[in-house]
Amino acid sequence: MSQPKPDRDPAALRFAIINIVRIAGVAFVVLGLLMTQGRIFPGAPAWVAYLLLANGLIDAFVLPAILIRKWRTPK
Repeated sequence: MSQPKPDRDPAALRFAIINIVRIAGVAFVVLGLLMTQGRIFPGAPAWVAYLLLANGLIDAFVLPAILIRKWRTPK
């Protein structure tokens, strides 16, 4: 007889998603900073770089807190 596969832990998946969002936010911040310095995509408008920078800061600091609050186990 084969053993049934254990279900994946939803908490582990949520933890992974939160960390992926944080890492993506940091990547957007770095990309935005490099664009403002003109090191990559020098022909791009400055507002694109600042938009990426703002988006990255929100992704790194605000979104994980929202996801944690939304996925919190009820007491």
